[in-house]
Amino acid sequence: MPDAQRWIHASGPLPVDEAWERYADPDRWSSWAPHLRAVEIEASGVDRRLHPGLTGVVLGPVGVRAHFVVKAVDEAARRWSWEVRALGVTLQLLHTLDASPEDTHAGLVLQGPLPVVLLYRPVARWALRRLVAVSGHPRRG
Repeated sequence: MPDAQRWIHASGPLPVDEAWERYADPDRWSSWAPHLRAVEIEASGVDRRLHPGLTGVVLGPVGVRAHFVVKAVDEAARRWSWEVRALGVTLQLLHTLDASPEDTHAGLVLQGPLPVVLLYRPVARWALRRLVAVSGHPRRG
């Protein structure tokens, strides 16, 4: 199955530093990405803040367990990447955050098998909208 790559983005009023903190703390991921039921970090006593080499499992809908490894983190540039594996499928995800005077812009480059990428795109867009929303819920309109 050939790999596909798609770019997804969303903008919202949450200050960029606050949006970054939502990324940097895996315990907060399910607050803005509700399709993630929980995050389990695999090593006990390890720094839970986002860093290269951080490994764990995200629990998704209907009991799906997806293993992940964080590949790179650049806090100054507000960019990070990770690899996620579940049900024999591997996805590569690169997250970005940028600020303008009015909004924070969240971007995601999603790479993996085309059917999976196409199915995950709307879920990812929904989560990114919640990431940059003030309350965790996107503004209407």
